[in-house]
Amino acid sequence: MSSLNKGVEKVQVALRWDPSPSGAPANDLDVIAAVYSADDPHGEPVHLVHFDRRSPDGTITLNRDSRTGLGFGDDEVMTLELDRMSDSYTRVVVGVTIQQGGPRRTFGDIANVGLRITEGYDELARHDFAAVSDATAATVAEFTRNGSGVWEFREDVRGFDADPDSFARLLGAAPA
Repeated sequence: MSSLNKGVEKVQVALRWDPSPSGAPANDLDVIAAVYSADDPHGEPVHLVHFDRRSPDGTITLNRDSRTGLGFGDDEVMTLELDRMSDSYTRVVVGVTIQQGGPRRTFGDIANVGLRITEGYDELARHDFAAVSDATAATVAEFTRNGSGVWEFREDVRGFDADPDSFARLLGAAPA
Protein backbone atom coordinates (compact mmCIF):
# COMPACT_ATOMS: atom_id res chain seq x y z
CA MET A 1 0.00 0.00 0.00
CA SER A 2 1.08 3.62 -0.34
CA SER A 3 3.11 5.31 2.35
CA LEU A 4 1.05 6.43 5.34
CA ASN A 5 1.39 10.14 4.74
CA LYS A 6 0.64 9.91 1.01
CA GLY A 7 -2.44 7.66 1.14
CA VAL A 8 -4.07 6.05 -1.85
CA GLU A 9 -3.88 8.21 -4.96
CA LYS A 10 -4.61 6.34 -8.20
CA VAL A 11 -6.03 2.84 -8.26
CA GLN A 12 -7.15 0.37 -10.87
CA VAL A 13 -9.99 -2.11 -10.42
CA ALA A 14 -9.70 -5.04 -12.85
CA LEU A 15 -12.46 -7.63 -13.25
CA ARG A 16 -12.27 -10.89 -15.20
CA TRP A 17 -14.53 -13.86 -15.88
CA ASP A 18 -14.77 -16.71 -18.38
CA PRO A 19 -17.28 -16.56 -21.23
CA SER A 20 -20.49 -18.59 -21.03
CA PRO A 21 -20.51 -22.10 -22.47
CA SER A 22 -21.46 -22.33 -26.13
CA GLY A 23 -25.19 -21.78 -26.64
CA ALA A 24 -25.74 -20.24 -23.19
CA PRO A 25 -26.60 -16.56 -22.71
CA ALA A 26 -23.55 -14.32 -22.32
CA ASN A 27 -22.47 -13.34 -18.82
CA ASP A 28 -22.17 -9.56 -18.48
CA LEU A 29 -20.57 -8.26 -15.28
CA ASP A 30 -20.09 -4.57 -14.57
CA VAL A 31 -17.84 -2.57 -12.26
CA ILE A 32 -19.66 0.35 -10.62
CA ALA A 33 -18.23 3.23 -8.58
CA ALA A 34 -20.44 5.50 -6.48
CA VAL A 35 -19.07 8.87 -5.34
CA TYR A 36 -20.42 10.51 -2.17
CA SER A 37 -20.15 14.02 -0.79
CA ALA A 38 -18.94 15.06 2.64
CA ASP A 39 -22.46 16.34 3.35
CA ASP A 40 -24.08 12.92 2.76
CA PRO A 41 -21.44 10.13 2.77
CA HIS A 42 -24.03 7.33 3.15
CA GLY A 43 -26.95 8.84 1.23
CA GLU A 44 -27.48 9.33 -2.47
CA PRO A 45 -24.33 9.24 -4.60
CA VAL A 46 -23.27 12.48 -6.26
CA HIS A 47 -22.61 10.40 -9.35
CA LEU A 48 -22.27 6.80 -10.50
CA VAL A 49 -19.66 5.53 -12.93
CA HIS A 50 -20.35 2.34 -14.89
CA PHE A 51 -20.67 0.97 -18.41
CA ASP A 52 -22.64 3.88 -19.84
CA ARG A 53 -21.65 6.74 -17.49
CA ARG A 54 -18.41 8.42 -16.57
CA SER A 55 -17.50 10.87 -13.83
CA PRO A 56 -18.12 14.45 -14.96
CA ASP A 57 -14.69 15.56 -13.71
CA GLY A 58 -12.81 12.72 -15.45
CA THR A 59 -11.37 11.28 -12.23
CA ILE A 60 -13.04 7.88 -12.68
CA THR A 61 -12.99 6.16 -16.05
CA LEU A 62 -14.02 2.75 -17.31
CA ASN A 63 -11.13 1.83 -19.58
CA ARG A 64 -12.47 -1.50 -20.74
CA ASP A 65 -16.03 -2.88 -20.83
CA SER A 66 -16.84 -6.45 -21.82
CA ARG A 67 -20.32 -7.85 -22.25
CA THR A 68 -19.20 -11.46 -22.66
CA GLY A 69 -15.92 -12.15 -20.81
CA LEU A 70 -14.24 -13.00 -24.13
CA GLY A 71 -10.58 -12.17 -24.54
CA PHE A 72 -7.39 -12.57 -22.57
CA GLY A 73 -6.71 -10.96 -19.22
CA ASP A 74 -8.99 -8.41 -17.62
CA ASP A 75 -12.47 -7.92 -19.08
CA GLU A 76 -13.39 -4.69 -17.30
CA VAL A 77 -10.92 -2.11 -15.98
CA MET A 78 -11.80 1.04 -14.03
CA THR A 79 -9.29 3.71 -13.00
CA LEU A 80 -9.95 5.95 -10.01
CA GLU A 81 -7.77 9.05 -9.67
CA LEU A 82 -8.64 9.85 -6.08
CA ASP A 83 -5.86 12.42 -5.73
CA ARG A 84 -7.55 14.57 -8.41
CA MET A 85 -11.04 14.51 -6.86
CA SER A 86 -12.62 17.64 -5.48
CA ASP A 87 -12.38 18.09 -1.72
CA SER A 88 -16.19 17.97 -1.62
CA TYR A 89 -16.05 14.21 -2.30
CA THR A 90 -15.12 12.10 0.70
CA ARG A 91 -16.22 8.55 -0.10
CA VAL A 92 -16.15 6.20 -3.09
CA VAL A 93 -17.66 2.71 -3.00
CA VAL A 94 -16.82 0.19 -5.73
CA GLY A 95 -18.99 -2.79 -6.55
CA VAL A 96 -19.65 -5.43 -9.18
CA THR A 97 -23.03 -6.46 -10.54
CA ILE A 98 -24.26 -9.14 -12.93
CA GLN A 99 -26.60 -8.03 -15.72
CA GLN A 100 -29.61 -10.34 -15.57
CA GLY A 101 -30.63 -10.56 -19.26
CA GLY A 102 -31.70 -14.20 -19.03
CA PRO A 103 -32.13 -16.62 -16.17
CA ARG A 104 -30.99 -15.37 -12.74
CA ARG A 105 -27.24 -15.84 -12.27
CA THR A 106 -25.04 -15.49 -9.22
CA PHE A 107 -21.28 -15.16 -8.90
CA GLY A 108 -21.17 -18.90 -8.20
CA ASP A 109 -22.78 -19.57 -11.61
CA ILE A 110 -20.02 -17.78 -13.54
CA ALA A 111 -16.66 -19.45 -14.12
CA ASN A 112 -13.42 -17.90 -12.88
CA VAL A 113 -14.75 -14.57 -11.64
CA GLY A 114 -11.91 -12.56 -10.15
CA LEU A 115 -11.08 -9.00 -9.20
CA ARG A 116 -7.82 -7.19 -8.43
CA ILE A 117 -7.41 -3.73 -6.99
CA THR A 118 -3.97 -2.24 -7.52
CA GLU A 119 -2.12 1.01 -7.00
CA GLY A 120 0.83 1.03 -9.36
CA TYR A 121 2.60 -2.29 -8.79
CA ASP A 122 1.06 -2.79 -5.34
CA GLU A 123 -1.88 -5.15 -5.04
CA LEU A 124 -4.36 -3.81 -2.50
CA ALA A 125 -6.93 -6.61 -2.79
CA ARG A 126 -7.82 -9.75 -4.71
CA HIS A 127 -11.24 -11.44 -4.69
CA ASP A 128 -12.68 -14.59 -6.24
CA PHE A 129 -16.25 -13.88 -5.03
CA ALA A 130 -16.42 -17.26 -3.24
CA ALA A 131 -17.58 -15.50 -0.05
CA VAL A 132 -20.55 -14.04 -1.95
CA SER A 133 -21.18 -16.86 -4.43
CA ASP A 134 -24.98 -16.72 -3.92
CA ALA A 135 -25.11 -12.96 -4.64
CA THR A 136 -25.95 -11.17 -7.89
CA ALA A 137 -24.02 -8.04 -6.86
CA ALA A 138 -21.31 -7.18 -4.34
CA THR A 139 -19.43 -4.24 -2.94
CA VAL A 140 -15.67 -4.85 -3.07
CA ALA A 141 -13.94 -1.69 -1.83
CA GLU A 142 -14.44 1.59 -0.04
CA PHE A 143 -12.18 4.61 -0.33
CA THR A 144 -12.61 7.39 2.24
CA ARG A 145 -10.91 10.74 2.69
CA ASN A 146 -9.74 11.23 6.27
CA GLY A 147 -9.65 14.52 8.21
CA SER A 148 -6.20 15.30 6.77
CA GLY A 149 -7.49 14.98 3.21
CA VAL A 150 -5.70 11.66 2.60
CA TRP A 151 -7.56 8.83 0.85
CA GLU A 152 -7.65 5.49 2.67
CA PHE A 153 -8.59 2.05 1.32
CA ARG A 154 -10.72 -0.59 3.00
CA GLU A 155 -11.80 -3.94 1.61
CA ASP A 156 -15.57 -4.18 1.81
CA VAL A 157 -16.91 -7.43 0.34
CA ARG A 158 -20.65 -7.65 0.90
CA GLY A 159 -23.06 -9.62 -1.26
CA PHE A 160 -26.49 -8.43 -2.40
CA ASP A 161 -29.37 -10.05 -4.24
CA ALA A 162 -30.21 -7.06 -6.38
CA ASP A 163 -30.57 -6.05 -10.00
CA PRO A 164 -28.10 -3.40 -11.26
CA ASP A 165 -30.51 -0.48 -10.71
CA SER A 166 -31.39 -1.51 -7.15
CA PHE A 167 -27.75 -2.25 -6.38
CA ALA A 168 -26.75 1.27 -7.43
CA ARG A 169 -29.09 2.60 -4.71
CA LEU A 170 -27.72 0.15 -2.09
CA LEU A 171 -24.02 0.72 -2.74
CA GLY A 172 -23.48 3.49 -0.25
CA ALA A 173 -25.53 2.13 2.63
CA ALA A 174 -23.57 1.83 5.83
CA PRO A 175 -22.69 -1.79 6.68
CA ALA A 176 -25.13 -3.37 9.11
